[in-house]
Amino acid sequence: MLKQVAVFVENQPGSLRKVTTQLHQEGISIYAFTSYDTPEFGILRMVVDDPLKAKEILTAKGFVNKICDVIAIQLNDEKGAMDSVLSSLMDSNVNINYIYSSFGYEDRKSAVIVHTDDIFEAENILKNKGFACM
Repeated sequence: MLKQVAVFVENQPGSLRKVTTQLHQEGISIYAFTSYDTPEFGILRMVVDDPLKAKEILTAKGFVNKICDVIAIQLNDEKGAMDSVLSSLMDSNVNINYIYSSFGYEDRKSAVIVHTDDIFEAENILKNKGFACM
């Protein structure tokens, strides 16, 4: 199971860079990210190499942020791989709150980052169906 850092940022030019600059200056690596926006603010979600340190750094710089659990699911390089993951979760009545793509930072294979209401249940379901979860 992975920890993700979610950061609220203003919806204006340069706001995402302010976050990445702070992390870069402190030696934090970003492995996966996605950004969602509304008219007034955005949410930058990231998987980083040191989420606790990232939270500390961003909080000190005035960024509202939080850490939550997510699952990284490795996808096989074959047609229907993503559909198979989604089918497994749907068949077990697991709702996906959000999902975004990434590459495994160790093996460079394709992966998806998933957040659900019950991360532990989702991870167990996927592992029992043969998926590699990180």
